[in-house]
Amino acid sequence: MKSENFPSYYTILFNGITDALEALDCQDFGRARAILVQSQQEAEEAYIEAGEPS
Repeated sequence: MKSENFPSYYTILFNGITDALEALDCQDFGRARAILVQSQQEAEEAYIEAGEPS
């Protein structure tokens, strides 16, 4: 399998979604929400720092 080089903001979101799904499986809805919010904020910061065109 070819290794892909994804932007950091994609990796941040993907990992956050994975963690949030695990929290949902445990019915820890507050933790899942917190993970998603934090991942969204971190990904937005990484996107801005990367200077990606909008």
